[in-house]
Amino acid sequence: MQQYEDLGSMASGSETVEQSLLAEDGRSRLLLLGAKRSGKTSILQVVFQKMSPHETLFLDPTNTLEITDISNNAFVQLKIIDFPGGYDFSEKKIVDALFKRDSAIVFVIDQQDGQDDLAAIEHFLDVARLAHGVNPKLAIDVLIHKVEAEADSYHDDLNERVRHIRQRMMEHLREERLNVHPTFHLTSIYDHTIFEAFSKIVQKRIPQMSQLENLLSGLVNNCRVEKAYVFDVISKIYVATDSNDLDRFYELCSDAIDVVIDVSRIYSTSGDKKNESGKAIESGVVPYDAKSGAVIRMENNYVLHLREVDSYLALVCLMRQDPKINTGLLEYNFACFKKAVAELKARRPLPIRAKRVGGSTVTSGAGGSTTVSASGTATTEQKIR
Repeated sequence: MQQYEDLGSMASGSETVEQSLLAEDGRSRLLLLGAKRSGKTSILQVVFQKMSPHETLFLDPTNTLEITDISNNAFVQLKIIDFPGGYDFSEKKIVDALFKRDSAIVFVIDQQDGQDDLAAIEHFLDVARLAHGVNPKLAIDVLIHKVEAEADSYHDDLNERVRHIRQRMMEHLREERLNVHPTFHLTSIYDHTIFEAFSKIVQKRIPQMSQLENLLSGLVNNCRVEKAYVFDVISKIYVATDSNDLDRFYELCSDAIDVVIDVSRIYSTSGDKKNESGKAIESGVVPYDAKSGAVIRMENNYVLHLREVDSYLALVCLMRQDPKINTGLLEYNFACFKKAVAELKARRPLPIRAKRVGGSTVTSGAGGSTTVSASGTATTEQKIR
């Protein structure tokens, strides 16, 4: 089993930050920017390092560039660059390395810090100008952060503040004549909104997103499924969902992962296993493997099905209880879906250096080596019945 602390490691050893930024590793880069104390590092720690939201109160401010490699599974392959608050882009070499590649900007603005709204918006405009000048197609997502649920009287003021921030940003972009169209998200580390926001951000960096969505839509249409997700088990962001517009089931489906992991921790035998040094493997291990799965029946006449589809990837489906459903056919379709995901994974170039060997390319990654012929891999369509 892979440990949490191994899933996101900072650039270290002899590799400098600049070398890490310039490295051709095939990973998409997320540039995490914002004003000081806006909550950037807290977001990173909660979503990808599994830190409790309350523990983030004790985090030190980010004073240097910090690079985190995320390699949770075959589809979530990211390099997240956490910038100090109000970072000044003064080195052109680093600017080109950041913005000319497969990158996206995630700008965090603290909606609670009303006195510094203007400074944060000015910093956003500086970043937007710079990014647009280097790469006009660069995606920009704005997280209007620290939108915590409070009293009803607070919500009216909150809505006004959010509207004011968005309006000011868009007005400044129009005045600057920048053809930039940021996507806005309202987020908080104390609920599921930050995970939903990062799900939508990460999905834009997945080349096979449309194929995964088509597979899920086929499963929904043919198996009487209300909603289906493919989750990254480690971070609980969803890699893909079907084309159904129902988004209110995310929190319920993500909770199914917690149930499976928590129950597996109780009955797992991983604590009896030993590593190469002979020490027991206990803390930090995620008890999730090819046999992981669950059927959870709820009082509201719904059933949650969870199935492992690949390393640290889970298919979660929400269905109504119906005695007419053919369980065998449902399991067959789950197996077809899993096989189709494996084929998509095989066609995805792994984000590690590749070398030529005869007439084929050998690419080594965290899960071993994959050999792809020079002519490419044939596409096989899985038919869901």
